[in-house]
Amino acid sequence: MSETQHYIQENKQKFLDELFDLLRIPSISADPTYEKEVINCAETVAKHLKDAGADQVEVCPTQGYPIVYGEKIINPELPTVLVYGHYDVQPADPLELWDNDPFDPIIKKTELHPDGAIFARGSADDKGQFFMHVKAFEAMMKTNSLPCNVKFIIEGEEEVGSVSLGSWIEENKEKLANDVILISDTHIYSTEQPTVTTGLRGLSYVEVEVEGPNRDLHSGLYGGAVPNPIHVLSRMVSQLIDEKGRITIDGFYDNVEVVSDEERAEMNKLKDDPEGFKKSIGLKGVEGEEGYTTLERTSIRPTLDANGIWGGYIGEGAKTVIPSKAYAKISMRLVPYQTPEEITEKFTRYFEKIAPDNVKVTVKPHHGGMPYVLPSTSEEFLAAKQAMEKAFGKEVLPYRSGGSIPITSLFEKVLGSKSVLMGFGLDSDAIHSPNEHYGVFNYFKGIESIPYFFEYYTELKTK
Repeated sequence: MSETQHYIQENKQKFLDELFDLLRIPSISADPTYEKEVINCAETVAKHLKDAGADQVEVCPTQGYPIVYGEKIINPELPTVLVYGHYDVQPADPLELWDNDPFDPIIKKTELHPDGAIFARGSADDKGQFFMHVKAFEAMMKTNSLPCNVKFIIEGEEEVGSVSLGSWIEENKEKLANDVILISDTHIYSTEQPTVTTGLRGLSYVEVEVEGPNRDLHSGLYGGAVPNPIHVLSRMVSQLIDEKGRITIDGFYDNVEVVSDEERAEMNKLKDDPEGFKKSIGLKGVEGEEGYTTLERTSIRPTLDANGIWGGYIGEGAKTVIPSKAYAKISMRLVPYQTPEEITEKFTRYFEKIAPDNVKVTVKPHHGGMPYVLPSTSEEFLAAKQAMEKAFGKEVLPYRSGGSIPITSLFEKVLGSKSVLMGFGLDSDAIHSPNEHYGVFNYFKGIESIPYFFEYYTELKTK
């Protein structure tokens, strides 16, 4: 065992205690009530970086919450790894559905986590995961084994769209110069089958409004003679996907990446467990685009989902009205070569086309993000694969995730660097939900893997 790994083993309780202290800070960026706690969290992260051995540690002001920066440059001729994470968390509501105080972490054993899991808001997303990097860095510094340069940016607005990050990166391009970006804000397929995320889907998010009569109408006096916006909207939404699971929007698939049979075969080496998948979410059956496995449907294929639909009276008791308006929120997950601008435009044209003449339709675009792919032949992926195989003692496979992390495309555009998505959570960790948790095993496997990544990446870049 190397000195670095020995240091990690000797300090496991310390690493847990320090994470627990960080998790006790309710750094909820979406709620202004918690402004002091969010800033306190930023300052706490900065202190941890300093204590671990980072130089030039700053709590950098932005138009929103601060970004914590730190670095350790041991030799400008060596590669530089930029570590990204976020210290803000989602609101904990509804509190009554938590089994413990969300900001008073506890460890409980579960079926998937026989060594115990840390139950607290932010444990998996993303405090537990970014803190692995701080502790791995500490271990390398304490044992004088850091093989290359490292920089950290830990932001406080990821859960509200990273609204200040883009401009801050643009203003600090020279300071942030790097060879690769390392992010742990994703998950592995399972503890038995570790993976490195090689792809993320993009996003186009819209809100639609269907307007009928100029006011809510009495359903007895007008029912049967006028268009009901709820009915119209429901029919329109149902037309967006056909009986074979294909999205019907004109030109929607024009720029969809064609994934090779070889890559699909590699992807499906992951042990797909359809019965376990259905059981985990309480379903008797699954559905989706014909000709693709569940793994493929949730990763390499674009999707469309209604996220919310409402209109009319939804209060207590009865109110017999035909509503003037009905609304829906719709998200479309995108794959490489699709762009949010293209898909939002195509959605708008198609939705207006299928609308009856007797209603008015409005499409309001919200946020979007580009898809991202890290080739499984790249040095960045190979270093991550080697690192995790060393720590887990198992083969590590590439894995495309269905989620979206828009900052990956931002980093590539502004800094010219690829991002390695070396996350260690599980998709069952209930992030953003009550009883969020993060496996103790996963936490320490991350801390063990990260120094290996630094070692192998440096070797690949300098050979």
